[in-house]
Formats: sequence, structure tokens, C-alpha cells
Amino acid sequence: MIKLDDQDKFYRILCLDGGGIRGVFPAAFLARLEEHLEHPIGRYFDLIAGTSTGGIIAVGLGLGLSANEILKLYEERGPAIFDQQHGIIRNWLRQRWRSARHWVGSKYEATELRAALDGILGERRLGESATRLLIPAWHPILERVYIYKTAHHPRLETDFGQLAVDAAMATAAAPTFLPAHNTSDQVELIDGGVWANNPIGAAVVEAVGTLGWPAKSLKVLSIGTIEEVNAPPRWTGKLPMAAHVTRLFMAGQSHSALGAAKILTGDGHGHQAIWRVDQIAPSGRYTLDNAGRIAEMKNRAVVEAREKLPELRRHFFDKPADTFIPYHPL
Repeated sequence: MIKLDDQDKFYRILCLDGGGIRGVFPAAFLARLEEHLEHPIGRYFDLIAGTSTGGIIAVGLGLGLSANEILKLYEERGPAIFDQQHGIIRNWLRQRWRSARHWVGSKYEATELRAALDGILGERRLGESATRLLIPAWHPILERVYIYKTAHHPRLETDFGQLAVDAAMATAAAPTFLPAHNTSDQVELIDGGVWANNPIGAAVVEAVGTLGWPAKSLKVLSIGTIEEVNAPPRWTGKLPMAAHVTRLFMAGQSHSALGAAKILTGDGHGHQAIWRVDQIAPSGRYTLDNAGRIAEMKNRAVVEAREKLPELRRHFFDKPADTFIPYHPL
């Protein structure tokens, strides 16, 4: 039942797409917005959902990191995570070798990513988050959805005690790019992007179905990681389609999730519930692992934030969200 004093209340949700090193775009976008806010940007949301690289950002924001601290992780550690810190010639040679290795195994090891995340998350637990979190992953053995959640409902009794770094590593373990992540409990998980690269659908369902928030009271800020535009190949066999399959699946899932979220929230036809922030670029301009374009992606995000700040301030940043009190505290 909705309380009378809640009828005019809005619940603010932040949703962050997956996209590898392209996480620079949402991190830089949020960091520039944050420069004009009184508090760290994560404090203005009632629920934060993030998948893959977006999951890393979501976990960091929930644990109180500033968006700028997370952006620095991409800028300072991104080249090493994707083995591109050796200089132009060595980088080119090593990427050719890794591209060949990519056909038969994971393109990268996870050691650099783990070291980077350990550096900012340490031994902290998911239950230390000051904001409700939803972090999609996938259990490849059972072929089953696996979602890390804070204890924002009485039945969510386990995840809050898990290491935050496990949630971040699991959601970011992109198949073929990184090996599956084995958690501290020896659970093997991979990137939630295989089913929810854009987590907006899962987030809105969580808000309405689990948290019981009225659909009409939701305001959702959904941030992408620069959408690629490219015509599909004329030849549709396995070989010519191989390079396009990932992009096609990611784009299809994202548009499907956005459509479902719009229907659930009533967005459109005079009512706005969803603010989608993304940009378009030619296919191949910003790959999942090209750390050489970090500065360019940051440049794009800064300009986007400058344009979007006035409107987003009115809808999302007038005051911090109410304090989140979990049902099962650490």
C-alpha cells in the first residue's frame, strides 16, 4: 500500500551499461556532473544497477567512491588491464599476438583487473554499500541468471556478506576476453552482459516487483557506453558474421530492455520516466579493449555532461536520496 506522504515521492535509479574500456564514457560523464554537486553522485540514487564495466562503476559508487576516483581507475589502470602499456610498437605486436590467441582462448588474463579492483575495493563487502545495488552476472554451468543484490528485501539474505570485488570481477568477466571468475566461495561466474548488458529492464522490475515502488514514481537515468553503428555484412555465414555477433546481441538486448522499461514505467505519451544518455560512433572506433581512445571517450563525455546537466539536475540532483537501511546489516 502507498502511504499518503509517498504519493508525490520519486525514486531515482541509475543504470549503467556494459562495454569494457568504454566504461570511460559513463565514468567521465558522471564525474563531470559530480563536479557541480554537493555530494558524491552515488548518494543521489535509491538504486544503482550496473553490468560488466557498468557493474564496476555501480559497486564503486555504492561503496562511496566518487565518480572521479572510478574514472582514474580507467585512466591509470586501463592500459595495463588490456596489456597496452608497452609503447606503440610493442603494443601493436602484442595485440596481434593476443588477437590470434583470442580464437582459441581468453584474450587477456584477469590479474591486472583484479589488482586494480583490490586497490579501490579491498576486502569490503557488498553489504557496506550505502545504496541499493543490482549487479547482473551469469552462472555458465547451470546456465542461470545470477544477480548480486544488497539486502534491500527480507529474502535477500546472502549476497550482502560477499566481497564487493567478487561481484565486480564476476559481472566483468566477458567471455573470450577474460576467463570466468571464481569467487571466494568457489562459484564460477561470467559477465552479466550475456543477458543484461543494459540492466535497465532488470532494475525497473526490481524496483516495481521486489521493492514495491509505484511504476509512475520512478525516474531512471540510463547511461550507455557509445553505441556502434554499422551495416551487417551481406554474407551471413559464420565467418563473416563472427565479428558482428557480439554487437548485434548487445544492441538487441539493450533496445529490448529499454522498451520493456518504458512500458513498465509508462514512459512516453506525455510522461517521462527514463533519461537515456549515449552517443553513436562508427563501428570499430571504440572497441571493448582499445585503451588508446580513453582521452577521446572522456572528451565526448565531458561535452555530453555539459549539455545534460541543467535538465538532469532538476530531475535527479535536487537533494540526496533517503538513507538506505538494509534488512540484514553486516
